[in-house]
Amino acid sequence: MRWALAVLAGALMVLSFAPFGWFPMAPLSIAAFYQLLPAPCRRARRSGFAVGWFYGLGLLGFGVFWIRISLNEFGNMPALAANALMLLLVAALALFYGVAGWLVARLRPAADGPGWWAGPLLVLPSVWVLLEALRGWLFTGFPWLFAGNGQINPLPLVGAPLAGWAPVVGVHGLSLIVALSAGLLWIAVRRPGVARRASAAALVALWFGGALLGRVEWTRPADGPLTVAAVQGNVEQAVKWSPDGLVSTLEIYLGLTREVLADSDVIVWPETAIPSFLHEVQAGLVTPLAADARKAGAEVVIGVPIMEPGGHYYNGLISIGSASDRYYKRHLVPFGEFLPLKRQLRPLIDWFNVPMSDFSRGRAAQPLLQVGPYAVGVSICYEDVFPEEVREALPEAAYLINVSNDAWFGDSLAPHQHLEFARLRALENGRPLVRATNTGISAIIDHRGRVMASLPLFERAVLTGTIQPRTGLTPFAALGSGPVLLLAAAMLVLSLLVVRRSGVPS
Repeated sequence: MRWALAVLAGALMVLSFAPFGWFPMAPLSIAAFYQLLPAPCRRARRSGFAVGWFYGLGLLGFGVFWIRISLNEFGNMPALAANALMLLLVAALALFYGVAGWLVARLRPAADGPGWWAGPLLVLPSVWVLLEALRGWLFTGFPWLFAGNGQINPLPLVGAPLAGWAPVVGVHGLSLIVALSAGLLWIAVRRPGVARRASAAALVALWFGGALLGRVEWTRPADGPLTVAAVQGNVEQAVKWSPDGLVSTLEIYLGLTREVLADSDVIVWPETAIPSFLHEVQAGLVTPLAADARKAGAEVVIGVPIMEPGGHYYNGLISIGSASDRYYKRHLVPFGEFLPLKRQLRPLIDWFNVPMSDFSRGRAAQPLLQVGPYAVGVSICYEDVFPEEVREALPEAAYLINVSNDAWFGDSLAPHQHLEFARLRALENGRPLVRATNTGISAIIDHRGRVMASLPLFERAVLTGTIQPRTGLTPFAALGSGPVLLLAAAMLVLSLLVVRRSGVPS
């Protein structure tokens, strides 16, 4: 029963993320996780690992089940094998939560001891955040479904109170606040008297403080507004890389672009919108389009694979118009865009049969692209889930662009979750963001992470709107996640000192 409840508690966390957006589910979920852990004795630590692992199965099993779609429907993998690999990945990632359960059960003081408060207020938040950070880094990282990700979704009447903390502490800081809120909530429910009243007051102060911070303008406008357009071609993934589909794909994007060329300052095409190498379409497509853009006073940003002399090729982004520049994707997706341990695993990638699955990694010092008169912070697909990498574009970037192709995951939770992470990057850095995707969800996002306009999934159209370039730095853009992670480490050390004084029953 304990393990079944742990799976349920993990699944509850998924409701805090898009498209559901019920942000209170995150602290409730972590509080349930803490309650399910066994009493702090040495014999119970193995049970703590099991509770954490089953919690991770619930969170990731319900949260990222869509991985099987890319493996089965677009990777030519049999359904049985695709589901087996998806479950294997979920089981492996759930180990992080198993370690969290083991550590919290191992380190928290006895519930009736003098330092009982260290468990929910020090051990739980610090362990949670440090293991999330590790998951976002180890083996190139998988920073998906962090506890803080869902805190930017407003609910009627109450809004999204913790979102105000995002420009100050970033997503890791939000996760720390969510886990600390879970600990305060646990105390308010489980401990009587002064402890209950003090924890309730601290919880209100924490959330009210976020609401107040949400009123602060950390950055300021730079020059006039820009009219932007995101082109959503809605080209089916099953035919995207077919040689017979190249001409029709280019006709779709050129036709949609011409509709808005005269009225737009910036037009953005999605990731690999051109399913061919740049040098193969330079003369027939890119050069004439650049001339048309200059004549109309517009800038066009295009996702296209780029092959360099020597045979290395990159997932690229180019700008054409009054300025010409290019950016190569720096953070590639393992097995999707490059193959780790290539010599040993070559038969696997040949079986998987993913087009363009041997990209080289770009080595730009900063993710910047010159788009007309502005330096723009750019990210390609998966890169926008890494907060430190997007932050590297500041303070030079006047706004942000993300191009993606979420068609790999069909009509699932993935496109909604990915848009949510892009919104958080805009809020963290105080910059508007233009997001162009192949099949949706394309969006125009303001510097507070609010979606000003969007296109739904599987619709062929051009999304138009206005953004305001900005200058200045949020505290997070200036300092990054380092202070939060140092704080979490200090909390963990302090908890060890408390445990040593209070002791753990045997």
